[in-house]
Amino acid sequence: MNENDEKPFAELGVKQWLIKQLFSLGIRSPTPIQKGCISKILEGHDCIGAAKTGSGKTFAFALPILQNLAEDPYGIFALVLTPTHELAYQIADQFQILGQPLKLRVCIVTGGSDQLEESLKLSKRPHIVVAMPGRLADHVSGCDTFSLKKIKYLVLDEADRLFSESFEGDLETIFAALPTNRQNLLFSATITDDVKESKLLPLNKEKLITWSESDPQLTVSTLDQRYVVCPAYARDVYLVQTLRKYRETKPSSHIIVFTDTKKECQVLSMMLNAIGMDNVCLHGFMRQKERLSALTQFRSNLKCTLIATNVAARGLDIPSVDLVVNHKLPLEPKEYIHRVGRTARAGRSGMAVSLITPYDILRLGEIEDQIKTKLSEYKIDDDEAVKVFTTVSVTRREQEAQLDNEEFEQRKRNYKIKRWIMAGVDPDAMEAGFEEMRRKRIKAAKKAKLAKIKDIQAQIKAAETGGQDTNRLQPSESEDIDATIKNGLKKVNKSLMKKDERFKDVIGKVSKIKRKAENMKLKQNSIEEKGSNTKKKKVITK
Repeated sequence: MNENDEKPFAELGVKQWLIKQLFSLGIRSPTPIQKGCISKILEGHDCIGAAKTGSGKTFAFALPILQNLAEDPYGIFALVLTPTHELAYQIADQFQILGQPLKLRVCIVTGGSDQLEESLKLSKRPHIVVAMPGRLADHVSGCDTFSLKKIKYLVLDEADRLFSESFEGDLETIFAALPTNRQNLLFSATITDDVKESKLLPLNKEKLITWSESDPQLTVSTLDQRYVVCPAYARDVYLVQTLRKYRETKPSSHIIVFTDTKKECQVLSMMLNAIGMDNVCLHGFMRQKERLSALTQFRSNLKCTLIATNVAARGLDIPSVDLVVNHKLPLEPKEYIHRVGRTARAGRSGMAVSLITPYDILRLGEIEDQIKTKLSEYKIDDDEAVKVFTTVSVTRREQEAQLDNEEFEQRKRNYKIKRWIMAGVDPDAMEAGFEEMRRKRIKAAKKAKLAKIKDIQAQIKAAETGGQDTNRLQPSESEDIDATIKNGLKKVNKSLMKKDERFKDVIGKVSKIKRKAENMKLKQNSIEEKGSNTKKKKVITK
């Protein structure tokens, strides 16, 4: 390693010992976000950094933190908050690798191990604490064996997610335990106005730098983004066919499949395993050991397919992922960006395929507007899909029957009650309060969705009638708001399909597939009936 080799990082103010560590990892030059943020963080600025997934955000804050820690090593020097267990472990690993020359001590606080064990680790004053807000807030409230009053850096990774309502109370508890004089570093692939103007975390506006990529496209150019059109009732069938088609060309490829709920994730995983498509799953109701085991198996090629909820959508760096599949589109465009960012990382190529039904056209349009890219079709043979329709559907029902729904709900309830008891509050009172808040949130969300549909319908009508708004989307006395929203979405999606060349024939295609599937089912029932009758005749003859 000569001076010219060192120059790109040296010009940012990075010391030679850290550059040597980077070279040992095969990193020769800084990424754009590292160029934009490292020197400013070293100068003492607060920082907001936004860049595509896989762009080197973790090293953008880890390098300055470790460099300043080396000048004055003490614990606890920096606190890194992150929304998921998996991301916490990954960030901790990256700190450990870079900080080997310092004999760096990193403590992970996520609730994955016994709380007393975590308390003991915190009491030993590690240099870096990487934590999820919920468990750290528990320690701050109920433990006096450590202090966060001397931290130099507070990092919020995936800051937009951390500033969501679900983390608000925990963040308030943690921030109250921190010193006023510190540097705040906020990073994510998508930074919203809520993050920039948060009242929870006032930033030093006089010494604040905001860096974001000049490229308006929020997904990388090396990512091939596709869609598969399918009927809503045959989504699983088309998922199976998509996975099979891709594996025909890349048998050992790594694939991540995203769906929307923990239960759906578990059932999908069980169904695919039952039909011979090996996989592991990852969701929030799994124990920490199970989650780490799933990721280890996926990373080490023991299992090449991972079925996951959004817990795997942010920050996870698994370079070998070739394909991301959206079994169901996420509700928010930014979640789509995070999901598909699991592939095509650090200059590599990759593909993302989203299963689209006639009910998803509006949501797809919102995603395409955000990423400024139109998805193209990934063609699946409908006749081949129809052939496996019955097998997949029956297997799905069998796995749903096996799943213990009560255990899923009980795990969720137990977790909440444990948190409330540790915080010293009455679980019954808290549950009643949360239920009331939940009802209010649902009511507000429904009103907002109805208003949005009305606005879109008004725009469509105005375009069709030359400015005259003939929209009459209101729930009648005999119709509840849910039915009104459903009918409104159906009409909007139908209108949008007619306007988009890619989807104008979707309704006809879906009807055709349905007829074929029903005919196939009748044939199979007939064959099974004949087989059953033949067996009966043989028994009678004997």
